[in-house]
Parts: sequence; structure tokens; C-alpha cells
Amino acid sequence: MIEGKKIGVVMPAYNAEQTLAQTVAEIPKDIVDELILTDDHSTDDTAGLARRLGIRHITIHEINKGYGANQKTCYKKALELGCDIVVMLHPDYQYTPKLIRSMCYTIADGVYPVVIASRILGKGARKGGMPLYKYVANRMLTLTQNFLMNQKLSEYHTGYRAFSAEVIRALNLEADSDDFVFDNQMIAQIFYAGYEIAEITCPTKYFKEASSINFRRSCKYGLGVLATSVKYFLAKTGIYKSKIFRAADEKSA
Repeated sequence: MIEGKKIGVVMPAYNAEQTLAQTVAEIPKDIVDELILTDDHSTDDTAGLARRLGIRHITIHEINKGYGANQKTCYKKALELGCDIVVMLHPDYQYTPKLIRSMCYTIADGVYPVVIASRILGKGARKGGMPLYKYVANRMLTLTQNFLMNQKLSEYHTGYRAFSAEVIRALNLEADSDDFVFDNQMIAQIFYAGYEIAEITCPTKYFKEASSINFRRSCKYGLGVLATSVKYFLAKTGIYKSKIFRAADEKSA
């Protein structure tokens, strides 16, 4: 715990057997109360290894539901366990768990309700091996999103985030996609609900075992990101309100 707040780390996993142990080893157990893993119907021994590593809260999807659906299961479990702060960490060791302390203290001390680890602040992305086309796409999408959403994030596409439980409860996550664009929709919902997001510089690693989507799925994700930003703009201007933003309005009324 930090400041009496229970901390849970959720890991949406798919074929993470090669990197899970390394990821778990660096999680600061002195402050983390719960480790939660959802195995999205992996074809390797991710779930078995998780048990051997002592992870108590493991959910296995009987079919592959998708990255977004995996996170939904993770957050639901974290709230059921009474976590006050929830960190979403990919178990592929692309992001260092050593930033968990800094991210959680920012929330526990009441400075910000959400913290994301940015690969773009500093030179972490390219230094860590991010492919050039992904880096360029990241920068172009982020520029467009900041314009449409009137924000100033360095990136919207990191998979390393920490939230207060209050924020998670305020969002209509079930209305979000079960695919990769879920991450982006969640950030849009957070801003729409009136919460602020802090960023922390994060090194990253790109290697064979780290998860990554291919070019075709990257293009699909990019289109989904643009659609989400346009929906946010339309909702804010009162022209059209997508269902992903309706819960936030109801809770703030």
C-alpha cells in the first residue's frame, strides 16, 4: 500500500510465457498488494507459469476475446478486490515495472488521478528500437488527436498506465472496443469525464518476444484512433454523442 491505498497491477496477457517471469521479478512487491493476470486463450503456458510465479488472481478466457476485452476483465477483477490504484502493465517486458512506484505515488498523493508512461518524452522510443514507421505514425496521430481533443499529451498509444479506482468506475468501459483501439477510447473517456492525465518518461524495448501488432492491424488501429478523436470532438461540441461518452455525462450530472 501507499498512503493506505491498495495497489493492484493488472497484466493483460497473450502468449507471454517467454517474458512473464522477467516482468514479475521487477514489480515492486513492497507496495503492490495484488497481481492480476488475464490469459486471453494463449497457445503457450502463460497461465501455468503465472501460477508457478505465485500470481493468485488468474482468469483464463476460453476463447481469444481481444486485447480490449482482456483489459475489461482485468479492471473488473481489480475493482472486485478493492484496489484503490490500478496499474496496467504489459507482461511482455516492453516497459520496465520499475516505474510503478513513481506512477502510484503520483496518484496516492492526490497530484493526478491518471499517469501514463510515455515512450515519446525523451528519446525512449527510437532508442529502444521502435520501428520508424510506428514512430512517425505515433507522432502524426498524436498531433491530430491533440488538435481534435484540445489536449497536449506526448502520446496516446502507450500500454503502461496507472489509474485511481474512481476513474475506472466513472468510465463506460463495456462500450469500448474489444480490440486494440480500447486503449485510445479509454483515454478519450478520461478526458471527456474531466480528469487530468500526467505523463512520465519511460524507456521501452522492442525485441522478438515483445508483443507487437503487424502493419495491417496497425493501419486498422490508426483509423480507429482517428474515429475516436472525431467522436470526442463531436461530443464536446454537442453535435453527436457516441455511446462511449454517455456514462461520463450521466455520472457528472
